[in-house]
Amino acid sequence: MLKSSVDRVAEATPHAIAKRMHGLSDRALAWLFVAPSIVLLLAVNIFPLIWTIRLSFTNFRVNRPNAEVEFVGLKNYLNILSDRDIWLTMQATAHFLIWTIVLQVLIGFALAYLINKKFRGNDLWTTIIVLPMMLSPAVVGNFWTFLYQPQIGLFNYAIGFLTGADPSSFSMIGDVALAPWAIIIVDTWMWTPFVMLICLAGLRSIPGSIYEAAECDRASKWRQFWTITIPLVLPFLMLAVLFRGIENFKMFDLVVQLTGGGPGSITELTSINLKREAFEKWRTGYASAYAVILFVTVFGLASIYVKALNKVKQR
Repeated sequence: MLKSSVDRVAEATPHAIAKRMHGLSDRALAWLFVAPSIVLLLAVNIFPLIWTIRLSFTNFRVNRPNAEVEFVGLKNYLNILSDRDIWLTMQATAHFLIWTIVLQVLIGFALAYLINKKFRGNDLWTTIIVLPMMLSPAVVGNFWTFLYQPQIGLFNYAIGFLTGADPSSFSMIGDVALAPWAIIIVDTWMWTPFVMLICLAGLRSIPGSIYEAAECDRASKWRQFWTITIPLVLPFLMLAVLFRGIENFKMFDLVVQLTGGGPGSITELTSINLKREAFEKWRTGYASAYAVILFVTVFGLASIYVKALNKVKQR
């Protein structure tokens, strides 16, 4: 059946094309099949990037398509880098980024280490822990907005039960001091399972013979943990940090659902600020320069980090 299908395709192929393809190498055929996908990816990714870079040197506003577009050079970039509000937004993003990564790596690795120990109900607990990352960020944002309500939210009642404080005396998403921690808690709850799975893969890739050799040398469990487990899992931990760092740098939907960038602008991350510049103030050229700066920042930091990751893997 397969042979007949192949024969029909071969017979239907024009003689000129068949003759040309007959002389192609395997490498050329591979490129021939991959080329359409590469062209599509270039069209979807590279063209918008080039267009954004072009717009970043102009005063273009998308809500004024008939207005004259002027070339302003580096003015947009200089205005962004000298804008105090932009730096406050960067500071809020850095606070969110650092704390979420630290908490997710510590908790995720601890959970992976516990789950790696075989016990009754291991698979059930793994499934339960992984559930949050299967949900939509918009759904999670609405869900936690309800939990954070001072009058009826279960989170405030849990804190009140543990500390004795009045549940209605504080608002996690309405207080300037608590709002940044509110989004950190939610993101940690949602994405710690992702880090846990990566760490679990690292732990289960360690050969058992290494631990057996360490036991023969009378190495304690604590010694095995620091000299075997941590060094061998470190590349997986670094990979988890890379993934979560890139994702959290462009975090948008979860924070919008929770706080909308408020109260005031205390939780206004760079992605939210960029959206307001582009689609509320309609400063398209300015927003394009903003996007280019963020892209260069993420790309540069990620490139340096990947080099460090490769050095760790080669040890």
